[in-house]
Amino acid sequence: MNMRVGQGFDVHAFGEGNQVMLGGIAIPHTRGLVAHSDGDVLIHALCDALLGAAGLGDIGHHFPDTDPHYKGASGESLLTASLDKVTGLGWRVVNVDITVLAQVPRVAAHRPAMTANLARMLALPLDAVNVKATTTERLGFVGREEGIAVQAICLLQKSPTTG
Repeated sequence: MNMRVGQGFDVHAFGEGNQVMLGGIAIPHTRGLVAHSDGDVLIHALCDALLGAAGLGDIGHHFPDTDPHYKGASGESLLTASLDKVTGLGWRVVNVDITVLAQVPRVAAHRPAMTANLARMLALPLDAVNVKATTTERLGFVGREEGIAVQAICLLQKSPTTG
């Protein structure tokens, strides 16, 4: 059975705004995230994991922040495009596991919505998508509430029809 693991990591600093996008869910907050797109740091890390597992590089290669076409792009559109590239090579997503590192905003209450939204976007059952969160105990840039980091890992399997 041909399988591959991919991991992704992304960071965004806090800036102006009144919400944070995580997993395609708008979480009310006193600040937003600085980004060329919608700043969905969770989906950006997931895209990197998917693209990396398929040997396709990273999100910056496919959707550069120097390209005006991606200005304000939704995380969902970037994830859909990344998934299309991966499945176009005959891979299917088996599962994803994501860790949000954030002192603020608290994301626990939003985890079920994020999980359900990601499962929908990836066409996976709920138990194949795991979203968890942790603080950094007030250490580092996350602990100082300067931004959010996300780690993502995925498992891909070659579709039986493509070998």
